[in-house]
Amino acid sequence: MPPEDAYTAEPFVPTRGGLAALRRAAADCQGCPLHRDATQTVFGAGKAAARVMLVGEQPGDQEDRQGKPFVGPAGKLLDRALEEAGIEPADTYVTNAVKHFKFTQAEPKKRRIHRAPTLREMMACAPWLAAELAVVEPELIVVLGATAGKALLGSSFRVTQVRGTVVEEEIHGRPERLVPTVHPSSVLRSDDREAAYRALVADLTVAARALG
Repeated sequence: MPPEDAYTAEPFVPTRGGLAALRRAAADCQGCPLHRDATQTVFGAGKAAARVMLVGEQPGDQEDRQGKPFVGPAGKLLDRALEEAGIEPADTYVTNAVKHFKFTQAEPKKRRIHRAPTLREMMACAPWLAAELAVVEPELIVVLGATAGKALLGSSFRVTQVRGTVVEEEIHGRPERLVPTVHPSSVLRSDDREAAYRALVADLTVAARALG
């Protein structure tokens, strides 16, 4: 394995082909050590012509087992919030900044505990996200949580400062419009889940309005 400062998915990303070609290639990615412990690569899912791309942090336990993004409890909550905000979940493309599940496990068969990816691991995985953006060309990116925000907008990103607003930035060489909000898993962890859910829906409603 190369030293940490040399981690990158770049050699694994195909220069041609659509999402299917990217997904096949990503299955063999060894651009950083996270592939060693994860069950499989969890690539993005959804329509190549989606108007909205939703970007989360990384796959969770259920996603790692099933090989699909946002299929666990947070994903179900996100789908409900999108529908309430006026965005059809089936018309979106969902992905993560990091494509492998990073976790700690006290011992075999014990629950796997999510660990946040490092900035270096996010940078290593960035070529996959850049390739997805280039193929999908979304009209709007919904940024789900602080880690996704740092991956797209840099280490100074703070979700609390810009959530529910339309941000315009150049991302991987393309001018993009982004609406940051919290990750749906934070709603599930909230002491006041109903208030946190309503705030998420409000942010997603801003995204729906931005689409026109």
